[in-house]
Amino acid sequence: MEKPGLAGERIMRWFATLLLALMVTMIEDASASESVDLELVIAVDVSYSMDEFEQKLQRDGYVQALRDPAVLKAIRSGLNGRIAITYVEWAGSGAQNEIIPWTMIDGADSANVIADRLAKAPISRLRRTSISGALLKSLTLFDQSPFSGLRRVIDVSGDGPNNDGPPIVPTRDLVIAKGIVINGLPLLIYRGERGSFDIAHLDWYYEDCVIGGPGSFSLPVVGVEAFASAIRTKLILEITDNHHTTIPAVRKIAGTPPRVSCTIGEEMMRRFYGP
Repeated sequence: MEKPGLAGERIMRWFATLLLALMVTMIEDASASESVDLELVIAVDVSYSMDEFEQKLQRDGYVQALRDPAVLKAIRSGLNGRIAITYVEWAGSGAQNEIIPWTMIDGADSANVIADRLAKAPISRLRRTSISGALLKSLTLFDQSPFSGLRRVIDVSGDGPNNDGPPIVPTRDLVIAKGIVINGLPLLIYRGERGSFDIAHLDWYYEDCVIGGPGSFSLPVVGVEAFASAIRTKLILEITDNHHTTIPAVRKIAGTPPRVSCTIGEEMMRRFYGP
């Protein structure tokens, strides 16, 4: 006959094993709850080349897109039915502000919360344009993300070339090497005279120097009236990952030089301010 003490010890070991199994299951469930179809960094240019009207137009475009039924339908159509986003405003190499931290969107309620916060946040204007700084900030944000996405994408918008911080091409290549896709939203909005640091064919610059990764694409915004619809379309394409049939792929041929110098922004800064 087994002694009472030994029987009690065996029962305690059994309960300990059961408790450990339950804890492992809870941890696995918690991890699974953080799985998303897409981790998306929305990186938005707020440099002084964007006037207040354009900045408000840009902000309103994202607010409207987050509330849009077609965007929400795209989110729900994914394997997990949810995505995670963070919204970052950027300018010079040391100027990146995370306006909306990593947040999950799984329906209208969560999307409206983010849209409300974004609509109420003050709009900043900062000096210089460092697309490379925005990309490096995005890398840090992905490292800090509490979510696990099937895809990771940076959605970078801007109205000028990189003119501050690290060179854009090696920075882009570093990001792509980590399995992250970079998509572009070049803003070709000229209301009156062009600024000192505007360039012709900013769309070419984004295609040849900024975007990259499997299926990457650039969607130029031509004119004020196209702003909101372009943002909406771009978000839907990124969420569903089906843009290959709607936007011609940007084909980079090995050895082919870019149509626009990838250091044109830095060259303009040197001419303007000196070496």
